[in-house]
Amino acid sequence: MTPRDYTELVQLYDLLHPRGFEILAFPCNQFGSQEPGDEETICRFVAGYSVKFQMFEKILVNGDNAHPVFRFLKSKLGGVLGSSIKWNFTKFLCDRDGIPVKRYGPPVAPMSILADVEELLNKAPMATQ
Repeated sequence: MTPRDYTELVQLYDLLHPRGFEILAFPCNQFGSQEPGDEETICRFVAGYSVKFQMFEKILVNGDNAHPVFRFLKSKLGGVLGSSIKWNFTKFLCDRDGIPVKRYGPPVAPMSILADVEELLNKAPMATQ
């Protein structure tokens, strides 16, 4: 991700996590080898941005070996030029049940989706534990 992406994702998370918002980040090296490091290297890098949201192991998002999460997301919300992920930083907004409701291309700044996230958070109360 670009520094803006990390900075804004951290801002979005800090602002909305108390209301039940989660960010799940899946590093992928399928796009110009932008994520060549191992999990430890990736975690050290994102720590520099004070990332507190969940970083998963590196996965494939396209092709026959695409991770099941991304097969599901792409099956529910295709992109402008088909369902494949075109580049890192594609974002999916899912409801509290994990159903994808919106897809954002890589150039979309994380903070620009704030209103969409708040609207979705306002639709259903957070489950009590």
